[in-house]
Amino acid sequence: MTSAVPADPIQLRDLGQKAVDGGVLSPAEALLLYRGLDQPSLGLCANDVRLRLNPPGPDGKVRVTYIVDRNLNPTNVCVTDCGFCAFYRSPGDADAYVLPREVIYQKVDELVAKGGIQLLLQGGHHPRLKSDWFAELFRDLKQRYPQVWIHGMSPPEITHLAKIEKRPVRAVLQDLQAAGLDSIPGGGAEILVERVRELIAPKKATTDEWLEVYRQWAGLGGKGTATMMFGHVESDAERIEHMTRIRDLQAETLREHGRGVFTAFIPWTFQPENTAMGVRMLAVRGGQKATVAEYLRTLSMARLYLQNVPHVQSSFVTQGMKTCQIGLSMGADDFGSAMLEENVVSSAGCAHPTSIPEIERHIKDAGFVPQRRNMMYEPVETPATDKFGNPVGQKKAVVSSVEA
Repeated sequence: MTSAVPADPIQLRDLGQKAVDGGVLSPAEALLLYRGLDQPSLGLCANDVRLRLNPPGPDGKVRVTYIVDRNLNPTNVCVTDCGFCAFYRSPGDADAYVLPREVIYQKVDELVAKGGIQLLLQGGHHPRLKSDWFAELFRDLKQRYPQVWIHGMSPPEITHLAKIEKRPVRAVLQDLQAAGLDSIPGGGAEILVERVRELIAPKKATTDEWLEVYRQWAGLGGKGTATMMFGHVESDAERIEHMTRIRDLQAETLREHGRGVFTAFIPWTFQPENTAMGVRMLAVRGGQKATVAEYLRTLSMARLYLQNVPHVQSSFVTQGMKTCQIGLSMGADDFGSAMLEENVVSSAGCAHPTSIPEIERHIKDAGFVPQRRNMMYEPVETPATDKFGNPVGQKKAVVSSVEA
């Protein structure tokens, strides 16, 4: 991250107050705040915005939400060859896989048994799996588990299917929605700036293609999340440009459909371990990963800048529980996903396993009330559990978090 530059403290104060009051920051104003305002002040302003957008309940208590779900990767075969990814395998690799249907059922059985309500379903860009394969899977899952929400198929996966089938994105989305797809996760966004994407993911969906999936999904009444993976080759200005694109599309969908397509914004830091491009990307940053301070500054800036996106997630997968706790007082209102399985980020050597009671304890220790939710950020009833956070009679569930 570029070091802070001298700025007029009065101007910074006024810009912070503008955001607190609900004003729309320009990209130049956001960049000035991002680089110039001290982190405690930035975090306090972001917390004020968070409390305005997600105020205390009638009991006066401030709630922090989380969801219990499972990450399911139907295949690790991918032809985009993203150098920052340690999870994917090329077609023909010895450890490449497509999960058999019975294995998928077993995983969903475990999810339901442990009180989970959502399946986060993402995988590689397989050259031979087409939309009919996924539609059949969704129909089978809905028939067997009608109560499970399918949060699946990131925008680059949808774009990939449209290209190999030579069909419009909207047609692919219509088929998957009819088969049972409930919402779309924001994976594959990385940084929505073409200079960056050409360096880190030249074969993946472009910025415009990523946004177009959500534009079409909004037209079908769908919702999803927006993400940002930062701390590699991008500049501060490109981080703001990424957020601007998210904000602009949210405004467009609000204007066109009366509802924004994004429920939440989820930033996380690049994890270079075990990745082909890790060393080269870190060289751009002088050999340093994104720091905790950089993560918190970016989290706070997101809350100030993206005020038309209702929720911001602080997740412990890349920074750990304590940093996630701090983020709850610096703009975030959600603790992320308590997952029964996670493979992508952990493949890069980053994993912070925990239990559901630990998630709730950390939320309480940070001064908030934990509240389970669904993907639409509606509260869900917490089942009676044992000391490990499992429905009574079930075995201990060890979980790790990944951004949904």
